[in-house]
Amino acid sequence: MSESGILEVTHVARGQLVRGTSAHYTSRDRGVRFATPEVDVAAMVWPRPQPGPAFQLPIADVIDFLVATGERLRLAANPHLQAALEGTCQINNLAPDRVRASYERLGDFFGREILEFDLEHGIGAGARWRSVERPNGTTLAVRAYPIRLLHFLAGNGPELAAFSIARGALTRGVNMLKMASNDLFTAPAILATMADLEPDHPVLRSFSAAYWRGGDAAVEAALFRKEYFDTVVAWGGASAIRSVQNHIGPGLDLVALNPKVSVSLIGREAFGGPSTVEFVARCAARDVGPQEACQNSRFQFVEGAVEDVDTFCERLLEHLVSNTGEAPGRPTPREIRDALTALDGQRADIKVWGDFSGRGLVVRSSSPLDIYPIGRTVNVVVVEDLADAARYIDVAAQTVGIYPAERKPELREMVLAAGAQRVVTLGGVTMQGAPHGRPHDGFYVLARMVRWVSDEELPV
Repeated sequence: MSESGILEVTHVARGQLVRGTSAHYTSRDRGVRFATPEVDVAAMVWPRPQPGPAFQLPIADVIDFLVATGERLRLAANPHLQAALEGTCQINNLAPDRVRASYERLGDFFGREILEFDLEHGIGAGARWRSVERPNGTTLAVRAYPIRLLHFLAGNGPELAAFSIARGALTRGVNMLKMASNDLFTAPAILATMADLEPDHPVLRSFSAAYWRGGDAAVEAALFRKEYFDTVVAWGGASAIRSVQNHIGPGLDLVALNPKVSVSLIGREAFGGPSTVEFVARCAARDVGPQEACQNSRFQFVEGAVEDVDTFCERLLEHLVSNTGEAPGRPTPREIRDALTALDGQRADIKVWGDFSGRGLVVRSSSPLDIYPIGRTVNVVVVEDLADAARYIDVAAQTVGIYPAERKPELREMVLAAGAQRVVTLGGVTMQGAPHGRPHDGFYVLARMVRWVSDEELPV
């Protein structure tokens, strides 16, 4: 931080750290002032037709370098992460204890077993030239070829920067990272750690990272060009995705990780006794979490009598509050408060537990409210049968948590046919960590971050 109290953000240009304060901004979430260097597009991109620095690097060397990086990503011993943690706590809506927990596990994303598993399930044998014999007797060689990637990162957790860097390195392509205003420090800290390890390594030289305000025509008109990039990987809210889509044209592909809503389906089996209600409410609260990620539960459809569901709501609130920690993070947004105020006295089916502090707010209703629950806000919807909840699920639904697990076969095909992309047992939304080795938003992201090419023989 500068003497004026303005946070200073570091850029990275093809592996080189760039410092400066010529561009000034205010963060989106908490209105904190920060400054960055000017975005020098020419210094940050890799012009064609030269291959990227790691295009021909053996994948074993890539993994070895990432593993060595991960071993240095330990918060207690890494000054880059320590400074990043301090800055992120000032700009991000996540509570400080949640941010610290995220930084303490960043190194886990670079573990050898995780990297090899992600590579195996995302690209498989395509990481190398693979010979294929066709039915007519001819052969061809197939490979997942490195490409040029422009990433638009979301800022709802430091983990996204970590696994975006890990995955970008696994593809051996070149990667330009556009940082979010609520996560300005994680990516530069990881890349600075790589620079400490080996400043001229091809993987490090395959990365640039910068911040500019989304929609800045001067920067984005220069970047969104097929001369520089093949594919844009975009995370974020609806407005961010629409902004990126405006620049996509022939020759420039888009991998859109669209905003999603996740839900829970809780059967009447939850009311088998006080201990069962307590267990189910604890699992349901765990799936809500800090509610900054798409996979966090926002609507919970509960099968049973209203009196039973109200008991569940009471216990759910208790667990939401107890999970909060020292600081709540994001308070209830004004649009939710205004919506509840407008409905007050108008609908007899609505009952509210909790407050607007961000520690926990549970709203019971007979149908889903027209809100986007966030800030540990949960809309609990009473249903006679869990099958009734399927009509509220569409392609905007990401994860569906189900209790009890025995009813997953009954409900799985229904919710997947409706548009959901992931089914878990209630309480398991975040237990699997980052989406290593599994589809995300309905596809394998790593497989979309390469170009599948072939080298073919003539028939004999």
